[in-house]
Amino acid sequence: MEEDARKAQVPLKGRGAASRVPSRFDTTETVGVDDGWESVYHEMEEAPRLRTQVQEERARAVISRNSSPDVGFSASVNPYRGCEHGCVYCFARPSHSYLSLSPGLDFETRLFAKTNAPERLRAEISKSNYKCAPIALGINTDGYQPIERNYQITRQCLEVLADAKHPVSFVTKSALITKDIDLLASMAKDRLVTVYFSVTTLDRKLSAKLEPRAAAPHARLRAMNQLHEAGVPVGVLIAPVIPMITDHDLEAILQAAHEHGARAAGYVLLRLPNEIKDIWREWLELHYPDRAAHVLSLMRQMHGGKEYDASFGTRMSGTGPVADLIRKRFEKKHRELGFTRLPALATHLFQPPQEKSPQGQLF
Repeated sequence: MEEDARKAQVPLKGRGAASRVPSRFDTTETVGVDDGWESVYHEMEEAPRLRTQVQEERARAVISRNSSPDVGFSASVNPYRGCEHGCVYCFARPSHSYLSLSPGLDFETRLFAKTNAPERLRAEISKSNYKCAPIALGINTDGYQPIERNYQITRQCLEVLADAKHPVSFVTKSALITKDIDLLASMAKDRLVTVYFSVTTLDRKLSAKLEPRAAAPHARLRAMNQLHEAGVPVGVLIAPVIPMITDHDLEAILQAAHEHGARAAGYVLLRLPNEIKDIWREWLELHYPDRAAHVLSLMRQMHGGKEYDASFGTRMSGTGPVADLIRKRFEKKHRELGFTRLPALATHLFQPPQEKSPQGQLF
């Protein structure tokens, strides 16, 4: 009965995950079972559209540190937890487990906004022992996801960094970043900002299934071009590359991105840590049941027989013949188009924020 109910499941419009995949910390699990009255099927067909819920919270600290050799930053600030973009493959999904929420639907429908992030950021970079290093803003979950329109937390954090001449970098799937083009263009003149646009596919229909509330591919390219024309250094990150699903678009994405102003490029293979592997299997069975087994087989071939290998140095690019072929294809097109690197961000201009006094600076 349970298996029949699972097969009857259908994708949810506007959402990447199809269910509340259990957290790895859950002690109990709720399972839908057909009771003979077709109630399970009826609920699946008639279930109301899930609404996004946002809970405001006060953060104790906002600058996170990491020492991973696989990422190009050591400090980050995330204005939001959870992401309404709903990218089914998002590496940040497992973080919702720490909140006793599902990395599946809860991750994209139950969001948290750190409303005091700008003031905490100002306080932290004002400390006497603070050492300036580029901050990745909105790197775990997209700082320009849809709720940024109302909360403006990313904008306010950017204003703090701009006032202090503090370097910042972005990776985004959103065209909403163009609303801050005034700040970004000004900061770019002092080498204080770089922006990478994450592009997974150029196929709008596939994008709507993989990343349902992210900007459409053409919208990201248009935003990329707007920033480029405003003098903001932009690059493209093909993330993730998914064998048998998106890998055929590799060269086309590089070509389109270069034509729209990207001057640097990188890629990351699909990663399936923790609960993501369950969310991903469910998505494949719903959208590509005919090739689900083959996709997972290719993933194992690129990760030493496992669906995911977390080893530093290879977790982003994989190993073996299939991974080597993707790497060679990328490198060939990368050379052909003349991609280079974005300018190094400047740290020497940093000026710690000054406490504002109603009497002004008397001395």
